[in-house]
Amino acid sequence: MALAKEILGSAIIERTSLVSSSSYSKVSVNQSFSRKQSQFLVSPVLVPLEQRKAVHLRKAVRGPVAAVSEDLVRKPAVPSSAPVESKPVKFRVRAVVTVRNKIKEDLQETLVKHLDALIDKIGRNVVLELISTEKDPKTKGPKRSKEAVLRDWSKKSNVKAERVNYTAEFMVDSNFGVPGAITVTNKHQKEFFLEAITIEGFACGPVHFPCNSWVQSTKDHPGKRIFFSNKPYLPSETPPGLEALREKELKYLRGDGHGVRKLSDRIYDFDVYNDLGNPDKGIDYARPKLGGKQIPYPRRCRTGRVPTDTDMQAESRVEKPLPMYVPRDEQFEESKQNTFSFGRLKAVLHNLIPSLKASISAENHEFSGFSDIDSLYSEGVLLKLGLQDELLKKLPMPNVVSRIQENKGILKYDTPKILSKDKFAWLRDDEFARQVIAGVNPVSIERMTVFPPVSKLDAKTYGPQESALKEEHILGQLNGMTVQQALEEKKLFMVDYHDVYLPFIDQINALDGRKAYATRTIFFLTASGTLKPIAIELSLPNTGPSSRSKRVLTPPVDATSNWTWQLAKAHVCSNDAGVHQLVNHWLRTHACLEPFILAAHRQLSAMHPIFKLLDPHMRYTLEINALARQSLISADGVIESCFTPGRYCMEISAAAYKNFWRFDKEGLPADLIRRGMAVPDPTQPHGVKLVMEDYPYANDGLLIWGAIENWVRTYVNRYYPNSSTVYNDRELQNWYTESIDVGHADIREASWWPKLATTDDLVSVLTTLIWLGSAQHAALNFGQYPYGGYVPNRPPLMRRLIPEEGDLEYANFIADPQKYFLWALPSVLQSTKFMAVVDTLSTHSPDEEYLGERQQPSIWSGDAEIVEAFYGFSAEVRRIEKEIEKRNSDPSLRNRCGAGVLPYELLAPSSEPGVTCRGVPNSVSI
Repeated sequence: MALAKEILGSAIIERTSLVSSSSYSKVSVNQSFSRKQSQFLVSPVLVPLEQRKAVHLRKAVRGPVAAVSEDLVRKPAVPSSAPVESKPVKFRVRAVVTVRNKIKEDLQETLVKHLDALIDKIGRNVVLELISTEKDPKTKGPKRSKEAVLRDWSKKSNVKAERVNYTAEFMVDSNFGVPGAITVTNKHQKEFFLEAITIEGFACGPVHFPCNSWVQSTKDHPGKRIFFSNKPYLPSETPPGLEALREKELKYLRGDGHGVRKLSDRIYDFDVYNDLGNPDKGIDYARPKLGGKQIPYPRRCRTGRVPTDTDMQAESRVEKPLPMYVPRDEQFEESKQNTFSFGRLKAVLHNLIPSLKASISAENHEFSGFSDIDSLYSEGVLLKLGLQDELLKKLPMPNVVSRIQENKGILKYDTPKILSKDKFAWLRDDEFARQVIAGVNPVSIERMTVFPPVSKLDAKTYGPQESALKEEHILGQLNGMTVQQALEEKKLFMVDYHDVYLPFIDQINALDGRKAYATRTIFFLTASGTLKPIAIELSLPNTGPSSRSKRVLTPPVDATSNWTWQLAKAHVCSNDAGVHQLVNHWLRTHACLEPFILAAHRQLSAMHPIFKLLDPHMRYTLEINALARQSLISADGVIESCFTPGRYCMEISAAAYKNFWRFDKEGLPADLIRRGMAVPDPTQPHGVKLVMEDYPYANDGLLIWGAIENWVRTYVNRYYPNSSTVYNDRELQNWYTESIDVGHADIREASWWPKLATTDDLVSVLTTLIWLGSAQHAALNFGQYPYGGYVPNRPPLMRRLIPEEGDLEYANFIADPQKYFLWALPSVLQSTKFMAVVDTLSTHSPDEEYLGERQQPSIWSGDAEIVEAFYGFSAEVRRIEKEIEKRNSDPSLRNRCGAGVLPYELLAPSSEPGVTCRGVPNSVSI
């Protein structure tokens, strides 16, 4: 304990409640220093071993941050408050700098690395400078140390470890104070990833700087990089020596709104979605600008590219494999990039082979039977399409061909989880209904309060919108209840896509090979707690007095009605897949969070406590959104190719933003109440009572929502003792104001935006943002391949309407209903392309950080109480995971347990890498 006091400073040891006199975390030997030195890992907070064991921190624990050497500990330390001296005494302190190496380097990178090692020897070094929290009374600026050079760069250039520690030594005066910032100047040719810096030798104990940033060469970015220590400060509490640096760094991150951004830039700015189309390729590739009075939409990260040749309002495209700009530190780290690239490779191969075969023989455009779909998992695309080795040899992609021949399994799809327990589950009505509350899109169901349902569309524009549903359609399905009784007893539920799709149906159905209805599906809640579908309404625009614009189907009674019912369910699932992807997934988590992330980097200093709280929940989101603009939601991209609305996909998303999206309803309890799936109840732990007891998404989600809310409230109360501190925090207010006024500019005047005037307001806003970025996104994303990888279960695209007697196609339907059903589903090319993409999107990378985990968990904040509270939050997340496991084994919960029933694990917090159908990452990272 005496040695711990000497290393950390007795004041810290005595203040923290985390350290007992008999137990503290011992540390491992760091081999990057001399063998003669005895070294110890350092954390500003020492957590009892038994407490750390209870908190299963997985891959977020990134290894040693720095090391303290024994000889340095024995040297006299700079006093924390030096006595008045006629002449300050000089002391030596040391910086331990942790740099993360690339795992794999190409030839050019290796050559530049050797060049940097050479020029480091002749004085073009990495240079550090310490900056005090105190001002110099003479210069009126912050106290600064002499510059120090990073040692041994050239000697360690061949070290193959993922992390390499370097040292630098400073001479500082005894009246220097406490270091609050450090500057880094990279005079090498190549950028490097700076993970952390620890300063040793001050009486206050080690001072940590968690950096996690790319430091560019001065030839690309002249000037010094600024990093602040892990101690959080509200703007009003900023030490005098750091005030100017705090403002300077934020000003740099905002940029000036002009110019084309370089990939090495760190500029965060806003723009509209004017880069989804490519009008230079022709009118078919032009797309409307999203964002503005005509088509409101959230803002995205500005790249500043030049306009297209044919439309000055459209930004020019960057086509893959060229990278899209996002600020340098937002780009995928290496292991994430490798995972994503491998997924893209699979997508290329899955698309390439069907395309080739389709061009050779039109006979292979369609699935001829369900066995053809099964063969994608058992045999693979190669065998399915009959491609021979000689054809592969003719492909102009020798590297890809070699990869195929080495590992033919790359062209064989994994069996989706929906087939793992019951191959025919997707055909059953009970499974169709179960997936509404425990599948990949459990957020569309709502409780019915009136029957028949009523459209909110403008009758002048879309004509009379009375529903075709009548009481006689459902009366026999209500177990003896009247319709009014079923409504009053909260037994009727609905998935209503009428108003979302109807304005676009004529345009969609005019597309080649696309056919859609605007659907409504009615469900009855049985005594066992499960749902059963009792009616499906299919609507087309009312084009005339004799138009058959509305049609109601009920559960089948014979062979013909069985097939029409299956087709109707497929159309419902296609509607559901579109709304899930375009609205609930992309719009509500990816797109609507981006403005808050951009504004956070522009308005909240890295030393702001709220930035430190939000930081892990913003990771990778800008990068994945940029990749989506490039390949997924762009003109003729994957979404348009694979989903029924085609070129109108993003217009549907924008219409939902304008007509349905409200930030004040995005928190889980508010959303459940809005949909009638819960009622307010202050006696319940989360303030709501579910109207459907076995609703897996809501049951598990409320546990996670509560844990996040409690953690956020503890955090907020630590820094904001009263509401005036919230109201008077200029950085905080600027962040929230800019998120709305600029990031959501088109709806900034909406009366429903929450205020940010009290601590409760702040807790609510932050909890909602963290919920959306973590659990809500996970619930909507990581089941895409497990449920959608078998296309008949959730067809993203439909190519045939349901024929009626008298229609030209009716005879074909009657003659071979299975063939007609398969023709209505996506083609081989469309199916395999979709499967490859959702496989990639459902994959966890090895560097995923899950809820309750953080990089450098013991030093991300210099506040010991907050670090302790975070370990408590982590323990609560683990407890929730055990509770979810328990629920999935409870036979009374029939929506998640039973013969052939998949457990509901999409909100189980942890996961292994790969497609697992579980895991809640901290952020929208894929």
